[in-house]
Amino acid sequence: MELCLKSVEAALSNIDAEIIVVDNNSKDGSCDMVKKLFPEVKLIENKENHGFSKGNNIGVLEAKGEYLCILNPDTVVAEDTFIKLLEFAESKQNLGIVGCKLIDGRGDFLPESKRKIPFVKASLKKILGKTNDYYANNIDKNAIGKVDILVGAFMFLKKETYNKIEGFDEDYFMYGEDIDISYKALKKGFKNYYFGETTVLHYKGESTLRDKNYARRFYGAMQIFYKKHFKKNVLFDLFVWGGIRFVYFFRKQPIKKIKTVNKYVFISDAINKQLENVLNKELILKSNINNIEKESEVIFDANSLSYKSIIDFMEMNHGDDSLTFKILPKNSKFVIGSDDAVSRGEVIGFD
Repeated sequence: MELCLKSVEAALSNIDAEIIVVDNNSKDGSCDMVKKLFPEVKLIENKENHGFSKGNNIGVLEAKGEYLCILNPDTVVAEDTFIKLLEFAESKQNLGIVGCKLIDGRGDFLPESKRKIPFVKASLKKILGKTNDYYANNIDKNAIGKVDILVGAFMFLKKETYNKIEGFDEDYFMYGEDIDISYKALKKGFKNYYFGETTVLHYKGESTLRDKNYARRFYGAMQIFYKKHFKKNVLFDLFVWGGIRFVYFFRKQPIKKIKTVNKYVFISDAINKQLENVLNKELILKSNINNIEKESEVIFDANSLSYKSIIDFMEMNHGDDSLTFKILPKNSKFVIGSDDAVSRGEVIGFD
């Protein structure tokens, strides 16, 4: 969360805005960290875990701005993300929800950034590896276009619109709520957009472990979605529930990539000796990411680089699976990164 908040602060430096953090009774010291490092942030400390939907609804009730950005704590935004989105939003009529291009910790594009309505046929075809009816592949990842469904890790919309579509449905504890709110916006006549001209880093594994519990929760959420938005029919219900259960029991477990690091490359103005000592390996200082050797871990120093340039570097080099990336947040004593989209990332602290 610390990295996320620092990137958000940088992106809001020239915007009249507030930052609201909703904590769902976490036990990892997040609240103490926010109070110490981000005294200007409005912190809401829930006494129990209300889930994603209710947690966001609680935060929105406190929001005073015209626009909202629903943002996961395991994201990193570029300095110009909100400026670009505000300019885009002001140019549109009947605007619903806007999403942007998301990449994972290796710089790979996350296709759930832009999706179609998950009708049963499309969902089952997606399980079989046929994604054209599930993801909005008709829109280039760098383009702008109308889209049906956006991802809850990053949603930008007017507070007035949020209230008109009655926010997140609290029947969803986790998963499915982003599909539901996107679909509700469409049903109310709003236009949802994918905005591919800004990129946000999303360490997916940090917020959720992709295990069988994830599958159970996700497919349970899909049951709620179909029940709420589609006409009841006995044969239809049997098809939906049977398909969901089939997928739950026979889905393939994601495979974590094996990581090999031969060299640590530090993109910065100067070597960080404390970090070098913790790694117990020489840091190779470079000013840019050109000509990086295979099987290197690249550590970006946000004391020297903008978050936008870090995200751009990761995107440009996403095709090389031998490279991994970490970020040293500005004025922090740790580096953080995630090597794939299915498992928890890694944090390395130093004094």
